[in-house]
Amino acid sequence: MAPSNDSRTDPGCAMSMLTDEKSRTDLLNRLKRAEGQLRGIQRMIEEGQPCLDIASQMAAVRKALDSTYVRMTVCFMEQELAQRLGNGRPGELSAVLDDVQTLLGKVR
Repeated sequence: MAPSNDSRTDPGCAMSMLTDEKSRTDLLNRLKRAEGQLRGIQRMIEEGQPCLDIASQMAAVRKALDSTYVRMTVCFMEQELAQRLGNGRPGELSAVLDDVQTLLGKVR
């Protein structure tokens, strides 16, 4: 039998799902916004809008998805570090992860 890739059932897998409801809601809202932007781009193509306008909207969607990915990564890191290191100094952990998010945001 092949090993499972499901982190909820595979004890050897280090990854887990986000458990913080606020973070999950934030991520879902960001994705819904990007989904709306994608529908708008589809409509622009159907209507024959100029390619430059369409390209600008595509760039905006890519940036929104990249930002959502960074946010998800930082939420995951915060969750895992708090679980593994304990909640001894949550303010310091939060400050470090804010810096990580800022640094990752500049990679794009």
